[in-house]
Amino acid sequence: MMPLHLIIKPVLVLILLKLPLHHSSYLEYTQALAKSIQFFEGQRSGFLPNDQRTNWRANSGLGDGSEVNLDLTGGYYDAGDNVKFGFPMAFTTTMLAWSVIEFGDSMPGGEMRNALVAVRWATDYLLKTVSQLPDRIFVQVGDPHSDHNCWERPEDMDTARTVYTVDAPNPASDVAGETAAALAASSMAFRSSDSGYSQTLLRIAVKAFEFADSNRGAYSDNSNIRDGDELLWGAAWLRRATQDDSYLNYIQNNRKTLGADDNINEFGWDNKHAGLNVLVSKEVLESKTYSLQSYKSSADSFMCTLVPESDSSHIEYTPGGLIYRPGGSNLQHATTISFLLLAYANYLDRSSQPLNCGGITVGPSQLRRLAKKQVDYILGENPKGLSYMVGYSNYYPQRIHHRGSSIPSIKDHPQFIACKEGSIYFNSSDPNPNVLVGAVVGGPGEDDAYGDDRADFRQSEPTTYINAPFVGVLAYFAANPNPS
Repeated sequence: MMPLHLIIKPVLVLILLKLPLHHSSYLEYTQALAKSIQFFEGQRSGFLPNDQRTNWRANSGLGDGSEVNLDLTGGYYDAGDNVKFGFPMAFTTTMLAWSVIEFGDSMPGGEMRNALVAVRWATDYLLKTVSQLPDRIFVQVGDPHSDHNCWERPEDMDTARTVYTVDAPNPASDVAGETAAALAASSMAFRSSDSGYSQTLLRIAVKAFEFADSNRGAYSDNSNIRDGDELLWGAAWLRRATQDDSYLNYIQNNRKTLGADDNINEFGWDNKHAGLNVLVSKEVLESKTYSLQSYKSSADSFMCTLVPESDSSHIEYTPGGLIYRPGGSNLQHATTISFLLLAYANYLDRSSQPLNCGGITVGPSQLRRLAKKQVDYILGENPKGLSYMVGYSNYYPQRIHHRGSSIPSIKDHPQFIACKEGSIYFNSSDPNPNVLVGAVVGGPGEDDAYGDDRADFRQSEPTTYINAPFVGVLAYFAANPNPS
């Protein structure tokens, strides 16, 4: 099935742009937060609303789903291509919703609204993908091979918009489990502002989880994808959203059979273990649910690997201080791990508990400072002095691996640009004509080097799942720019 994706006022804004790059001010983190949310507007598929701020984009993918006589318009293109991958989109949605749940109180009112709009753009689409439960789930729109062989704007795409489905009893617990998590988390995000929509999301989340649990196994034929973590992750979010003891029993009783002890130091769109352990630890720390203690022990272990002074520290950092893991798109690790550091610090704080890392005791403030170093690195405090968020500061990547950004806008160049006609823009050394505001690119290599090369997608391609956790992280620092 799905192949892995290779993988305020105007005057004040002008003044801020002239400021030297220094990140202790409330306004700069707030500005970065606003941009990180606006990024999602640049990734929208479907009919764009009148209040669309990334105005070089236009409608696209309006026939999505027509081959199966279903409306599958909307949702997000997950990166610099024009395919809608359901699995990473669902994870993106979960992390946007978790950002609102965990750090929404730190968001200025306008950005809280914008964040919820970003969540809803995804959940409206995800609801369509599970509209034929309990028998079928739609997991992808767009043929990745033909799409990746083209370099064209989403508004012009003439490649196959193939719809990929999984019918019971074929396995789909990874993508369906993540979809259940996304809908459950989003139901919590909307609970106070739109109770009717919240209830709909939760009701469908239950159905998606039942489908995931009944059709166990990974829907992708990629051997790196497993499904047990998504089942536990989906159940954990449903537990948090419903407080139903059946989900508590599920995550207690299935911990070993679903591999909760595997890869506990990983967290991303295809591995939920570290996030699962942090999420479940909230219940141990704040609700004293000691039957889940093993999850907290794994979360503690993961946190200790991040603390340089700890005996169990083994995470790799670049010379400039960025968390580094091999494989490309490295900033996805920096943003997800920073999110977990801040969430876990909150849980420890509320329960007045420290973290014991062998011979040292680590407090919430230390975890927050570790996260702040990652954030400040991404925003420009790094050996290159480069902001890895597009449109933030005066020095940021100009040649990102992104079709819509790199080809003249349909509003500036209304003539159709066919599949291979976009190659001239891909191969150009000129900066991209359209600024994808707020996009966080894949980031530098292990030596802090970054070439600003459109062809080097591992470094220069932005993704929704890099940005989504960063929204919550920036919200925290917007309210707490200098954590003690």
